[in-house]
Amino acid sequence: MELRPYQQEARTAVEREWARGVNRTLLVLPTGCGKTIVFSKIIEDRVRSGDRVLVLAHRGELLTQAADKLLSATGLRCAVEQAQQSALGSWYRVTVGSVQSLMRPKRLAGFTSGYFQTIVIDEAHHVLSEGYLRVLDHFKEAKVLGVTATPDRGDMRNLGQVFESLAYEYTLPKAIKEGYLAPIKALTIPLRLDLGAVGIQNGDFKVGDLGTALDPYLEQIAAEMVQYCRGRKTVVFLPLVKTSQKFRDILTAHGLTAAEVNGNSPDRAQVLSDFSDGRYDVLCNSMLLTEGWDCPSVDCVVVLRPTKVRSLYSQMVGRGTRLSPGKDHLLLLDFLWHTERHELCHPAHLICESDEVARKMTENVEVAGAPVDLVEGEKKASEEVVAQREEALAKQLHEMRRRKKRLVDPLQFAMSIQAEDLSGYVPTFGWESQPPSEDQQRSLEKLGILPDQVESAGHAEKLLSRLGERIDQGLTTPKQIRFLEGRGFQHVGTWSFDSAKHLIDRIAANGWRTPSGIDPAIYNPEGG
Repeated sequence: MELRPYQQEARTAVEREWARGVNRTLLVLPTGCGKTIVFSKIIEDRVRSGDRVLVLAHRGELLTQAADKLLSATGLRCAVEQAQQSALGSWYRVTVGSVQSLMRPKRLAGFTSGYFQTIVIDEAHHVLSEGYLRVLDHFKEAKVLGVTATPDRGDMRNLGQVFESLAYEYTLPKAIKEGYLAPIKALTIPLRLDLGAVGIQNGDFKVGDLGTALDPYLEQIAAEMVQYCRGRKTVVFLPLVKTSQKFRDILTAHGLTAAEVNGNSPDRAQVLSDFSDGRYDVLCNSMLLTEGWDCPSVDCVVVLRPTKVRSLYSQMVGRGTRLSPGKDHLLLLDFLWHTERHELCHPAHLICESDEVARKMTENVEVAGAPVDLVEGEKKASEEVVAQREEALAKQLHEMRRRKKRLVDPLQFAMSIQAEDLSGYVPTFGWESQPPSEDQQRSLEKLGILPDQVESAGHAEKLLSRLGERIDQGLTTPKQIRFLEGRGFQHVGTWSFDSAKHLIDRIAANGWRTPSGIDPAIYNPEGG
């Protein structure tokens, strides 16, 4: 099976991490981008090198999916470690295992600590649970690959307790732009739902409280869905089974053909098959379908289970991002969830790395009155945030000129070279959160950056790397940027070193005054 370019890049990146001695690494691929294919090929490589491999997951559907994909993609068959089945004594080199079974002390003790040389964890955002940690501690020498679709930086920081690096990340915007996932259009429905009485448990809204809070609005939501969902294949996520069943009946009363599935549904497989075949317009579920279920023709997702957890929100929306014949985009319906105490996940959080941009984009989507393409919406919100920052930066620069600092503030440098990844940098793994080292501080100061404003080792490393790249590319130095922007020249960070030097030499020769005929506000080093 031939891998897509990004899948091959991911495979190579993971194996490179292991080769350089990083035993626990992460792979992030959006839902629908073939993570199972990628780790199947990595497993094939490990088996060829003589390893025994364990694929670990928390749900039976994920284990079955992994075993089927391994067989179709590589020809490898698997032993099973789940319930009454055991991999001990099997001659298969790959085992798919349930963490709930393998975590049991007596069962785990049956394996030597070196039995598996490689472990792959599917849906790795669950890895911080006691069961996973116990299994990993037992096989502590094994190489570990965690695979997840979560885009959340908070999750990534938490996962840094287990994983040492992020080997590769393929982002949702890139997957959409490169044609591997369907474009997403978000529409805010002007129906304000009050979550003021909903409590918090384990970092998210209490499911029981959500069901109670949602009930009074179900009729209105159904009426809105009739307007926007008719003719679409729609999946609705709700907080409770009883709420899901009630909403199915309400949708049916409104003229939509609706079905409901939950963990106890005896006909679940048949309902899912019928939905896939188009016998139902809408499928309601209480968080059952967040993982391990695929129906590419889904072209509308309604999230009626508000959440603060980005990974969960991403899993819900991911049920509709796959490509399918005749499907030109996924419609994502969002509601005006009203809560004064807690920040909610919105469509913008699927695509925006910066919380500031996400807030701006959410405001824009709410007032748009029509579906907004997420990629285009993120670009517009980013431009608006940059404009606001530049306005604030202009005031800051005015104050900096008065102080006549010798070194350049790192924010000024980041904004001037238009580096969003520097201005909005957030540490991911543990070492990145440490204070900058003395060597890093000395290097930054030598290159013209004020080290006092650099708060972490990760930020310092990113700045030094970017400064090195700019030297190699012959671009302006921080000191050139500070001097020329201090005199009103615009976007000096995009100029070449030689252009800036030439202008500074002219200013110096003119008694450190800007030569007549040069307007800093419109000056272009290419055209004068």
